[in-house]
Amino acid sequence: MAGDTIPRRGFLVGVGLAGTAAAAGVAASSPASAEVPAPNQSSATEGAAAPGNREPEPLLALNEAEHAFIVAAVDTIIPADDLSPSGSECGVATFIDRQLASAWGGGAKMYRSGPFLRGKPEQGYQLALTPREFFLAGIAATNDWTRKTYGKDFDRLPASERIAALTALEEGKADLGHVSARQFFNALLTITMEGFFADPIYGGNRNMASWKMLGFPGLPATYANVIDQYRDKPYTAAPQSIADFS
Repeated sequence: MAGDTIPRRGFLVGVGLAGTAAAAGVAASSPASAEVPAPNQSSATEGAAAPGNREPEPLLALNEAEHAFIVAAVDTIIPADDLSPSGSECGVATFIDRQLASAWGGGAKMYRSGPFLRGKPEQGYQLALTPREFFLAGIAATNDWTRKTYGKDFDRLPASERIAALTALEEGKADLGHVSARQFFNALLTITMEGFFADPIYGGNRNMASWKMLGFPGLPATYANVIDQYRDKPYTAAPQSIADFS
């Protein structure tokens, strides 16, 4: 897995700017309008500290066992460290559940009349399954494989074995039956990055943790209007989400 061979900050910076634009799907209810902080103005959510106790989010697409798998997976891909809270603490599991419950998860804009022939890797997704069906099949197949290989469901494995299991998926060495291990891993990694870097209104990137880690301004998406004002000076304004402009 990339986390074992590439320093985490370098890996996340490499994918971050692409991920911020990948928030298509069902949006959460927008919170009340918030005052937009001025440059250098302190923000109540500044910093990447883990959030406090929160009411559990209602599950829309996943059952409890499937949700436990997703939580374990995103926390293995994005473990808590000095850069940010873990993936689930940043709301990535919530983001994934909402996406799978959305029109995208149901394949609303996918051609699904067949015939479905085996495609080449460069042709992208070529299955008859909707994204939601594909993820649920991948979760079930991975749990079957980890029970045979390690004696436990994926979410019950220690961290070292979860890393080994995801590495086997990434390398295509895990036998998931009719599900492509490599394709499932790539889909899981992609949606995890999307949830970590997307606007918080979609459920992930809670407290804008990834944006603060990267120094990304959020919805404004540019520093061009303050370049002259802050030339050769630090620019420390808090990032702003869609909710800040609602």
